[in-house]
Amino acid sequence: MHTPLTSAKASVGLGLRRGLMKDLQAAPMGDFDFLEVAPENWIGIGGAHGHALRALAERYPLSCHGLSLSLGGPAPLDVGFLQEVRVFLDHYKVPLYSEHLSYCSDDGHLYDLLPLPFTEEAVHHVAARIRQSQDILGRRLAVENVSYYAAPQQDMDEVTFTNAVLREADCDLLLDVNNVYVNSINHDFDPQAFLACIDSDRVVAMHVAGHFDESDTLKIDTHGASVKPVVWSLLAQAYDLFGAQPTLLERDFNFPAFSELVAELQTIRRLQAVEVNRG
Repeated sequence: MHTPLTSAKASVGLGLRRGLMKDLQAAPMGDFDFLEVAPENWIGIGGAHGHALRALAERYPLSCHGLSLSLGGPAPLDVGFLQEVRVFLDHYKVPLYSEHLSYCSDDGHLYDLLPLPFTEEAVHHVAARIRQSQDILGRRLAVENVSYYAAPQQDMDEVTFTNAVLREADCDLLLDVNNVYVNSINHDFDPQAFLACIDSDRVVAMHVAGHFDESDTLKIDTHGASVKPVVWSLLAQAYDLFGAQPTLLERDFNFPAFSELVAELQTIRRLQAVEVNRG
């Protein structure tokens, strides 16, 4: 059973970044519908930032997108951290907690999201850790498909691996459309075929973001630029396949005028409206 992120499935959100804090606080209702936070950055925060978080949480639903759970890592899961996350999610009544289908720690934090091997062994390993996480959190977890640049062992393709993890873990998918496009160029596959193969019942939310064109055959997922036209087109196809799911515009640095972000959110709204009207 999925808990909707907002009362309307077709909704748009922004990440709660400290560089955007004043703009988010001043924004009129209607510019965006929800805010996404990384719980690691906000658990236990007091002072002015803590007050700002609480005030914004009274106005907007929160979504949580984790950075450091390391679902695919070799080290034991950080149970204490998961328990802290559960308290945070319960306190703010957060309906969606997502993490990356990757790993970021071993004997210490590696400060990067590293790709998993696409093997049966990795499917079993990460699915067991997702199930354990869900038990501790007392709720379903959504995993996000990540961008990657060096491919470890690949006994299957990425979408086959992703679907296998979703089924075995019985979890949901946060579909990052920009990551699908970036990986399709870097690893030479058809992004539309990738989307068509995803288990549609698992998709509960989406991300869209900008990337950097290093070359015709190398794209870098940066979250520091405007969304490219080709990614907007892929988002429209994703809506056609999976419905107008709650969608976050990711922007982590190199912030433009807030009006430019609102214009991109309005593009998301227009694409969602096309799908809603067609349905």
